[in-house]
Amino acid sequence: MVSGAADSASSFASLRTVRPAELLSPAGDMTCLRAAVENGADAVYFGLECGFNARARAGNFSLESLPQALDFLHLRGVRGYLTLNTLAFSSELPELEQIVRQISDAGVDAVLVQDLGLARLIREISPQLSLHASTQMTLSSGECIEAAKGLGIERVVLPRELSIDEIRQVHQLTNIELEVFVHGALCVAYSGQCLTSESLGGRSANRGQCAQACRLPYEIISDGVLQDAGAQKYLLSPQDLAAFPLLPELLDAGVTSFKIEGRLKTPEYVANITQHYRQALDDALAGRHAQFSRRDIQQMEMSFSRGFSPGWLQGCDHKMLVPAVSSAKRGVLLGTVVNVLRDGVAVQLEYSVQAGDGVVFEGDRLSGAEQGGRVYHVRQNGWQLQEAVDTGIVELSFDRSAVDLQQLRPGLQVWKTDDPRLNQRLRRTFEAADPQRRVKLELQVQAVVGQPLRIQGMAANGSRCDVVSESPLQPAAKHPLSKELLQEQFGRLGASVFTLTQLQAEITGEHMVPLSVRGRMRRELLQQLQSSLPRLQRPLSQPAALARLRNTLPPLTPPPLNSACLILLCRTLEQLTTALKAGADGLIADFADLREYRQAVQLARTAQIPLLLAPPRIQKPGERGLLHMVRKADPDGVLVRNLSGRDFFRSLGLPLTGEYSLNVTNELTAEYLMSCGLQRLTPSYDLNRDQLLDLLQVLPPQWLELVIHQHMPMFHME
Repeated sequence: MVSGAADSASSFASLRTVRPAELLSPAGDMTCLRAAVENGADAVYFGLECGFNARARAGNFSLESLPQALDFLHLRGVRGYLTLNTLAFSSELPELEQIVRQISDAGVDAVLVQDLGLARLIREISPQLSLHASTQMTLSSGECIEAAKGLGIERVVLPRELSIDEIRQVHQLTNIELEVFVHGALCVAYSGQCLTSESLGGRSANRGQCAQACRLPYEIISDGVLQDAGAQKYLLSPQDLAAFPLLPELLDAGVTSFKIEGRLKTPEYVANITQHYRQALDDALAGRHAQFSRRDIQQMEMSFSRGFSPGWLQGCDHKMLVPAVSSAKRGVLLGTVVNVLRDGVAVQLEYSVQAGDGVVFEGDRLSGAEQGGRVYHVRQNGWQLQEAVDTGIVELSFDRSAVDLQQLRPGLQVWKTDDPRLNQRLRRTFEAADPQRRVKLELQVQAVVGQPLRIQGMAANGSRCDVVSESPLQPAAKHPLSKELLQEQFGRLGASVFTLTQLQAEITGEHMVPLSVRGRMRRELLQQLQSSLPRLQRPLSQPAALARLRNTLPPLTPPPLNSACLILLCRTLEQLTTALKAGADGLIADFADLREYRQAVQLARTAQIPLLLAPPRIQKPGERGLLHMVRKADPDGVLVRNLSGRDFFRSLGLPLTGEYSLNVTNELTAEYLMSCGLQRLTPSYDLNRDQLLDLLQVLPPQWLELVIHQHMPMFHME
């Protein structure tokens, strides 16, 4: 029954449409992946359970399960991106070489990377595998992005700290695709530049082990005096990002991919947020702003919210971004207590409530004084209600062991933390037997008396079919074949992912086709569509790609005797003046006020001690002038802190030393940076003693400048 491929691909040209923008959803496991797909994601990103991804605590995927997951995605026309977005140690590079080969063979559409050396290794192994720069790479300006082009980066996930105007400036300086977070948790520090978790507990955010120190309570000490911040204890915990009203502006600014955060969230969260942003992005593509009702927004908040905000997209408003009164999910404001009763509380409602919902009363979460539990009964005007109610005053009763009514008082706010019926509705979107998401299918039918019936088709995912009946068509005595009959018969695609959107029929004469023949042809059609799904075929390099890259390293030679030098970093002119008298071999100035650099250079020149100047660690759009300020101070050399600074000061011929912020943890990263004009590198603080010694086994020791005494830098914040 099977003939060759479809004769003319041009007949199905209407299916080959390219979306001008992509909705990208998170998947911590296979259930989340299904939830993302069924609710409208264009692409899904996920990590491996073997590590090397920035969400090690997510369920993640095994290498063995990747082909199955990617087949699931590709059959539905959805792209799959894998996160290898942590720093890699030298000892891990052989394992990563094997992983990259496996994921390329599995058909991953792109890989997100943080590590510059790993990007080199991936490009060496699989030149056609798309590389996306993770937000962990801290490419915060168009100049930074252009400097990374040599690594083969095709897309950049921009830092969350950029405003829409700054994103527009980035887009004007580069033709690389831009991906932007539009919903989910915000970090208080620049991704890839936060060492707080590593410093406090040995759990590196650059290795996917962030302990979320920003969500802890803090106190303020000013001039040695403890300040009373009242209820504002969570001083570093931002609200969550919710940019659905801003999608039209982001589209106009040049954003290609709209990213939802949440690989540690539930599948219900993924379904909820994806379906809302699918609507918002479709509206934006049609030139409209999403018209979400208050209830729509509250439903999103129910799945997870620390309070919604535009983040930095509209500029810096830190008091708005960090209210500081909480750091955990609280859900939706349900209402306010108006009376405490003998067996419950009376609440003035702001949102719907029903028996079975979870609630929490305003209280001191830090001391464990919050009261909360599941609602047993809801009464209004003396009647016990079975359905949800969202207006007026209601009486809520609880299990007495869960809620101590004596701890409650009128005026307290009540928050709804769980909605079982909403979760049930969301689960139906991805647990139903029939798929919610369908792939468009177009068919062409040729029916000529005396010839077999032929059906050719193409689906929007690239699958094809070409089915021919076993016997020639016979003249019809009654009920001749018609386009309507074909449409009805071959539109019944059941639990498959396909939906018939167009059928063209060329019918010559009047024919009959038995129902059994049509049924067999439909089954064969579906089988061909499933089996003909195009697969990514990428050429892989010969084995030992890592060995080839390592062979480009210079031979190890012992440094000359007495070649070690002591360099002091100074943060003020006063420190610099003292250091000049202390006998240092070299100095680094890292001042808050760059205007003081000229005087610092003059002092060091008088003392005949070489001085490097440090520009700001982060260069945002429009801040190139800060590099010119450093240049005008006429330094002996520069401390390079990002890729833009590397290229700018290299063009001036100045001696350059790479700072720890470049995240050097392996020899491939080190060689890449040294080949770009650096003279020395400071290894990442993510390296412990043994890992640092491993690095010294493969790199010339004179390449490295080790920090031997310093207070560990922690948050680097906007």
